[in-house]
Amino acid sequence: MALYRGKYILPDLDKITPEMEKDLDLAYDICEAYREEFPCEMCGRCCHQANIIVRPEEVERVAAAGQVPLYDFMTQWVYRTEDGRILFNKEPDAPCRFLGKDRKCTIWQDRPEICDDFPYLVSMFMSRVYLAIVNPQVDILRMIAYMDDTWPCTREIKASIVDRVAAARKQRAARLSAGA
Repeated sequence: MALYRGKYILPDLDKITPEMEKDLDLAYDICEAYREEFPCEMCGRCCHQANIIVRPEEVERVAAAGQVPLYDFMTQWVYRTEDGRILFNKEPDAPCRFLGKDRKCTIWQDRPEICDDFPYLVSMFMSRVYLAIVNPQVDILRMIAYMDDTWPCTREIKASIVDRVAAARKQRAARLSAGA
């Protein structure tokens, strides 16, 4: 198992070709640009998502930020999946426990990294952008139809993703033509 950019678990990363990694970089760059151009508006909608991951190295920091004793955090606030991931423990459709009544994160400065990355740099979106770049028959809007159109960030993505994927396809084609 290998980490892409120090945080994305890609089991066969060490087996992909340099060309595939360059294509993955194109997808990552598109996704990261969204985060920089359209920062979080703190609407609180993503705080209702399932599978909010807390990485092992974040556990103590997140618990301390929320003023939750570490033992309580690990036994009552999160649970481990069979594959070892640590996820927030929550009821279906219930918000994150750190979401305040004002729809603002109460641990904003110390939130888990996935909260900072969502929705732009999560593997589900990034993988679909990658597939659309390397396969011109892929309709990126169909691939991201799962995204809720009422979210401010999703509206921004859907309004511009087709053009960004088209530009990445041209960049990829030029790179392949040049043999670089």
